[in-house]
Amino acid sequence: MATRNDTAAPPAKEGGAAPGRPPAEAVSPEAAKKRARLSRRWQRDMRWSPYAFVSPFFLLFIAFGLFPLIYTGWASLHQVELTAPTDMSWVGLRNYTRIFDDEFFWNAAKNTLTIGIISTVPQLLMAMGIAHILNYKLRASTFFRVVMLAPYATSIAAASLVFVLLFGRDYGMINWALHFVGVDAIDWQGDKWPSQIAVSTIIVWRWTGYNALIYLAAMQAIPHDLYESAALDGASRWRQFLHVTLPSLRPTILFTAVVSTIGASQVFGEPLLFDVNKGSSGGAEHQFQTLGLYLYEQGWVNQHLGRASAIAWTMFLILIVIGIVNYVISRRLRASS
Repeated sequence: MATRNDTAAPPAKEGGAAPGRPPAEAVSPEAAKKRARLSRRWQRDMRWSPYAFVSPFFLLFIAFGLFPLIYTGWASLHQVELTAPTDMSWVGLRNYTRIFDDEFFWNAAKNTLTIGIISTVPQLLMAMGIAHILNYKLRASTFFRVVMLAPYATSIAAASLVFVLLFGRDYGMINWALHFVGVDAIDWQGDKWPSQIAVSTIIVWRWTGYNALIYLAAMQAIPHDLYESAALDGASRWRQFLHVTLPSLRPTILFTAVVSTIGASQVFGEPLLFDVNKGSSGGAEHQFQTLGLYLYEQGWVNQHLGRASAIAWTMFLILIVIGIVNYVISRRLRASS
């Protein structure tokens, strides 16, 4: 019978050490310098690349946001005209005292307040109702959501010109429709309250869909279990809306109210284009002139850049007050919840 002769392993060397790896190839000094240079470049890239990525925003903000803010603040303390913007003479706070003594400034402030109330309150109420309807399962819901954004995507100039035709005194469709219910023709551009209602209608039409989509997104984030629990307790849809939807939407409602208030304080395009004959005066008797129109009239019609800068800073301070009020209210809401 053949026997198997296994080859024995070679005896280990003295000391019992296993054979090690072959030594790595020696790195030349030039290669070592290159590796070090690449390592430093990589470290710099990791450290400074995030700042390079966000720098375009800050550069544009400095050029078109911070610099105009500082320049208008400096110009508001000087007498400067549009015809000679580099010729400034120091007047201190005289531009502010002059605009506060100007009855047209207070008229513009009142018009801005009333137009803001007339446009903001119906706008948010309608947006809430539309969002509540769209929150249920509807056919072609995507189509209706796109339609809601169509007014927001429409040009202000185009929308305002269409509403000018609708609110025409002699041939407007609104007066034509009111004629069938026994209402005489209304001078939508000449009277104070009709003109402000007409301007507010443009704002409501343009921004209702935008706020409705914001409310809809917030409604879809509400847990469905809350509605199921309310339904099991016998709550109707109206009670579910009052006791489940509205409390959950308080932060969103506050956000849209603040944003709409800020937008109302800066209304410019709608009243400017509503009366193409009077332009920045906001009607023959300034009946719908807003602070934005008043600023434009002082700076680019009357060519008083210093006074216009003071108006701009006054509006900026008003927005700061609105922001502070928003902060206080939001803190109280968080504390109460």
